[in-house]
Amino acid sequence: MAEQDKLVKVLIADPALQQRLAKHLVLKCFRNSVLEDLHAGIVPDSKAGDYTDVVVQSPFGEIQWNDLSRISDDEMKLLMQDVVNHTYHFIQELFDEERGGELLLKLAQRDPAPQWNNPV
Repeated sequence: MAEQDKLVKVLIADPALQQRLAKHLVLKCFRNSVLEDLHAGIVPDSKAGDYTDVVVQSPFGEIQWNDLSRISDDEMKLLMQDVVNHTYHFIQELFDEERGGELLLKLAQRDPAPQWNNPV
């Protein structure tokens, strides 16, 4: 067995690597997806702090911000398709004999999102 393969087997059981892998997966497959387009735009301010004082005016009346769906069915479908595609490419990389090991070694050296909370 190659030295890199042995190291990868040890790393796979490491909780810190597992946390970094989870962050990397979310970063690559969800954060860097169509979600960025949906997240763009103006976010209202709330004097109350909980958005109970924010309403959206529609042709059919006001909608309380906290009752408002912020993603349409079409946008949700597009988001899910994009996330599935990103996840598929991530899985291909992870399970590739060469690239998967390289990814795990890279994650063992560096947290891809150190500013994020670690998963529990």
